[in-house]
Amino acid sequence: MTMKFFAAVLASGVSATALYAPSACAQTGEQTYNIEGQRLSDALRKYSDISGREVIAASSLLEGRRSNRVRGRLSPDAALSRLLTGTGLTIELVEGAWVLRSGNVDAGETGSTETNGEAIIVTGSRIRGAGPTGSPVVTIDREAIEKSGYGTVQQMLQSLPQAFGGGPNEAVSTTTTRNGGGSDSTFGSSINLRGLGTSSTLVLIDNARPALGGIGGVFADISLIPVGAVERIEVLIDGASAIYGADAVAGVVNVRMRSRFEGAETMLRAGTADGDTTELQFGQIFGRDFGGARLVLAYQYSQRGALAGASRDFAREDLRAFGGPDYRTNFAVPGTITAANGQRFGIPAGQDGRALTAAQLIPGVQNRYDGRVNSDILPRTRIHSLYAAAEFDLTDTLTFRASALAAQRRYSRVSTGDFIQAARVPVTNPFYVDPIGTNQPVSVAYRFVNDLGPQIDSGRARGLTASAGFDQEIGRWRVQVGGAYGHQRGIANKANLVNRPRLAAALADTNRATAFNVFGNGTANNPVTIDSIRGTFQSVNDFESWSAALRGDGPLFRLPGGEVRLAIGAEYRRENFDYYTVNGFSLATPFTDPFDIIPSVRKVRAAYAELLVPVFGPDNGMPGFRRLDISLAGRAEKYSDVGRSENPKVGVRWEPFQGIALRGSYGKSFRAPAFDELIGEAISLFQTEAVPDPASPTGTTNILGLFGYAPDVGPERATTWTAGIDVAPSSLAGFKASVTYYDVDYRDRIGTASEDYTRFLVDRARFGGLITDNPSLALVEGYFARPSFVNAANIAPGQVAAILDGRIRNLAAERQRGIDFDVGYSPAFAGGTLDLGIAGTHIFSIKQQLAPGGPQVDVVGTYAKPVKWRLRGRFGWATGGFSANAFVNYIDGYLNQVVTPMERVGSWTTFDLSISQRIGGGDGVEGRGLRLSLGITNLFDKDPPYVNNRSVSSALGYDPEKASPLGRMMSLQATIRW
Repeated sequence: MTMKFFAAVLASGVSATALYAPSACAQTGEQTYNIEGQRLSDALRKYSDISGREVIAASSLLEGRRSNRVRGRLSPDAALSRLLTGTGLTIELVEGAWVLRSGNVDAGETGSTETNGEAIIVTGSRIRGAGPTGSPVVTIDREAIEKSGYGTVQQMLQSLPQAFGGGPNEAVSTTTTRNGGGSDSTFGSSINLRGLGTSSTLVLIDNARPALGGIGGVFADISLIPVGAVERIEVLIDGASAIYGADAVAGVVNVRMRSRFEGAETMLRAGTADGDTTELQFGQIFGRDFGGARLVLAYQYSQRGALAGASRDFAREDLRAFGGPDYRTNFAVPGTITAANGQRFGIPAGQDGRALTAAQLIPGVQNRYDGRVNSDILPRTRIHSLYAAAEFDLTDTLTFRASALAAQRRYSRVSTGDFIQAARVPVTNPFYVDPIGTNQPVSVAYRFVNDLGPQIDSGRARGLTASAGFDQEIGRWRVQVGGAYGHQRGIANKANLVNRPRLAAALADTNRATAFNVFGNGTANNPVTIDSIRGTFQSVNDFESWSAALRGDGPLFRLPGGEVRLAIGAEYRRENFDYYTVNGFSLATPFTDPFDIIPSVRKVRAAYAELLVPVFGPDNGMPGFRRLDISLAGRAEKYSDVGRSENPKVGVRWEPFQGIALRGSYGKSFRAPAFDELIGEAISLFQTEAVPDPASPTGTTNILGLFGYAPDVGPERATTWTAGIDVAPSSLAGFKASVTYYDVDYRDRIGTASEDYTRFLVDRARFGGLITDNPSLALVEGYFARPSFVNAANIAPGQVAAILDGRIRNLAAERQRGIDFDVGYSPAFAGGTLDLGIAGTHIFSIKQQLAPGGPQVDVVGTYAKPVKWRLRGRFGWATGGFSANAFVNYIDGYLNQVVTPMERVGSWTTFDLSISQRIGGGDGVEGRGLRLSLGITNLFDKDPPYVNNRSVSSALGYDPEKASPLGRMMSLQATIRW
């Protein structure tokens, strides 16, 4: 053997295993193969016996890996390709021998942000064994998951530089309604790629769409996916509606489960955030190959305690300690009396209100209460999940597969309080106090927390995703027929609310023993009376989907560069959504509101085709054209409620030389409106108000505000294109780099600027498209005549100087441009292997236009939008069974434009550390043994940067869309493979 051969073997691992063929000459024609799925080393020996080929591989590469089943009459190339599909290994012919290598030897299109190991390309193409030509894919494999120190799927995904924390997420819910955060009724978690919206990121579980959660069915709740049952996560960061249909505007997250696991594995994990909250996990997975059948069963239990606001200095409404304002609520205990003339009087502390007199009141004082300090930042959660997968070989060419993931998450938290309003006290109340002697009813801003207890938000989310299908080999084609079912039901309860009619009756009660007293500290009321005013509220959202698909893929003919392959298919999907509330606080008797105004049924029919054309291949021998692949894809869909959509995509990948690949993609994508976005004007509010206006002599202008849902909301549409380069030179083993430029032109985006309506006239450069100046009298009077009009400011139609549109509607456009990059180097060092690298994203601009004809404003690096820079660096070393890895996470600073004057928010840099040691096991033992791990996230307990963050109902001193409140989290994990 030459030095080149030995160099290839050494580059693939430390020790090599030769799987010698019995004959001196390798077979080149088709042979009959019958190799079951088994340990990869054994399968390769059987392959060598049949094909006559010599295959050489490092023992470390084969350890723990399993082969695919190979049956039928095939060429040696086709058989070996099928055998290795999904293993993450590539094959290279060196000096007449086939050498297995790890990862993409020939500059692939993908790389892991966590590891230099396997590059697995599946998501993004319907053609088996082919990756998405031209599009970037990030793969987080099992090794990367274990190295990260994270314990949940959402933590893994949200650590990606391309991820944005805005939208439905447990830390964001109840802090803002921006980016769809108000739709998360059960404190689930979502993934939001590039900040383009959780509804614009398609989530799949083993290629099947799960049922959606939230009000309207707007996001896939990734908190229900057990990390212990995940094999890898593939993230396509490119538009893919031509492949997968709606929602794949920003990209696709495909969670691959451990459906071919064999053996048994037990996991125990315990952690603490410096004692402020704790986590506990237990997982068990079993798998067995019976020859013609394979079964996997996995269970995981996860528990995390609540994180109290009192344990974090930045979780408060009083921001004066940071140099900010005091946003504490006016509803306190003791409360504040507003007299008939509007004058306010503070009730002094230290008394129960039974003998309070007007002389004791404090004129001009407003008592305040900090709801954030006295509530939970994160809820207490308990999650049970069960995963099962089965595969049966019915004949040599027919296979049946089925899988199901069922999970339940329960949560509970102390809330800041909802549905709070002042108590109106009549003069008949025996505890009545008149501050000014007018003998008229008074209003008391009183918090009932000491009487009823704090408001408790609790509930559960249950999800089921199941799929089944038959896979038939017809010659060299494969045809699939199957279906999937998804169901998610979320129930959200609010306890210890105030039942308003029963409170009014208790305040009007003349009996001192049973009347309700709001003039003290909440310690003197009759328990029976307290129970009588206790109210509740419940909401239930139910999403269900059925789908069926017929798919086929295989070769058409051969070109000099390889086989032209085609995938075609037809799909049908039916989605149902139901939402209702049980209101136990507005009326004396609870009533159910079915919310029939939300459309409840959607039917989708689709057909697609994808063509892969290898124009040139390595055998062509043309300098500068080692390989050139072109892919063409198209999909047509018809929605029963929003019409048709046709979306094409083109991808190109060119390898001029080994180790260098240039790629690009162009496509169109779309997103159909969620169920709740199709409500129309059935839910709307038109009201008058005076809002700040620097151009007005008085400082304010009379306006008519439009809120709720606009009519005729339609689909969102986007044009996306990428261009990138991948470098993995064979002369520098272990080095890999990729850079991708992307451009997303997003039109007709569905959204609202309602949280900023008081800033419309202050910042006309941004909100000008939502302002109608000097509206006609007929237009104003038309809104005044609507049933949902409220003249809160008592303004006449002729006094309205502007109409401000804060409705949910198709806003005009948003265009985002930037680059993603990942550079890694894994050389041998000190008897082991280093892992050095950095991954990140830099957004050049996010040009937003809020209405047709309105101005374009660059909003990158502002509040509620992604930052310009986000980076994750890695430094690790591994040898034998020992591994140590450190990560640095950087989130750029940004501008908080929602406060006056605007404020600069600092950057946030945190460090993570994970150390693991394997005890027992070894080569050829399938990784059996004990693995002990220590993980520390936010190693130096760095607080999030201060943000003057006020929402409609509360405030915070940090931004949960860009930072985690957990602080330093330490966890110990033991994984036993047996």
